[in-house]
Amino acid sequence: MPSNMTAKCRKKESKSSADRPLVCVDLFAGAGGFSFAAMQAGFTVAAAVELNAHACKTYKKNIADAHGVSLYEGDILGVCPDTIKKLDIGDGQECDVLLGGPPCQGFSVHRIKGAGVDDPRNQLILKYFEFVKTIRPKVFLMENVPGMLWERHRTFLDAFYLQARATDYKVLQPIEIDARDYGVPQRRKRVFILGIRGDMDLDIHWPPRPTHGDAKALEQDETLQPWLSAQTVFQMDDVAGDINNVHMRHSPELIKVFKATPKNGGSRHQSGRVLKCHQGHDGHKDVYGRIDPLKPAPTMTTACINPSKGRFVHPTEDHGITVRQAARFQTFPDSFQFEGGLIASGVQVGNAVPVKLGQILMETIKEGLISDPKKK
Repeated sequence: MPSNMTAKCRKKESKSSADRPLVCVDLFAGAGGFSFAAMQAGFTVAAAVELNAHACKTYKKNIADAHGVSLYEGDILGVCPDTIKKLDIGDGQECDVLLGGPPCQGFSVHRIKGAGVDDPRNQLILKYFEFVKTIRPKVFLMENVPGMLWERHRTFLDAFYLQARATDYKVLQPIEIDARDYGVPQRRKRVFILGIRGDMDLDIHWPPRPTHGDAKALEQDETLQPWLSAQTVFQMDDVAGDINNVHMRHSPELIKVFKATPKNGGSRHQSGRVLKCHQGHDGHKDVYGRIDPLKPAPTMTTACINPSKGRFVHPTEDHGITVRQAARFQTFPDSFQFEGGLIASGVQVGNAVPVKLGQILMETIKEGLISDPKKK
């Protein structure tokens, strides 16, 4: 339990509902992309929960220590929602937004049917709504991969909506959002589900109106800006002493492949070389390919610093992208440092909600909250 909880609780209880800031709690917080975005949008993050030790170190360094956020480090199944409600939100106070969503991989049909209800992964959905029932946020916002809408995950989605109705929340239909439509220089599709407490009469314009688009979209809407290309990241200068300005070390054989691969978007098939690992089969077409600087970058996955996992080779240099470049594609500021080393940092970056997108989502929710006639 964080040592500063009691002091924070007293401070929050001393504030009236009239002058308190909008408050959110971040479950499955990761390195803090959504929390950081919420703060950029003007929210106060009261508490966060995260299991991964490296992500916790990153969260503490960039958010918790600097902004007084209570970080619960460990399995969410062992965290008591009532503790967060009493110590971090404060008796008599309200949580405005509950962020985060249970990892989708824990809810595939074969796991639910085969593993049984005793599998802890299948308890995450129930635990999520234990937080909803206890904290009673005005709004909850869940983010997940598009795969959660696949038919084989129908059990998870149905269970989610069933739990939401049981806790008296109006849940909007899942929406798929591409981050490049909101000023993120990356193709990244994610599903967001917004829930509104039954007694709230909120006018939230959901989903937010896109700010960017392709040429066709720009012809139809002159207020849009063009998608940001990967070049916006690669043109940025390095920051002296940046611990995240590192990339993977590659074998001499692999470097030869990179050197033979055409610059600015070339694929390994154009290199004229075949790696031993691809002899006898074609492999994924984007593996070891260069990022095209004139287009939005590919999705930054948890393996985004590894060229063997996708099109993650620098456009003109003969190595994979750095952690910092990946973080810039996720619109993290250069002041945000990732802990845990190369691989662990890449995982944290790939799991994060892009800061720019998260900020727009939270600003949209904020507009609905502050215009609520019931808000005191």
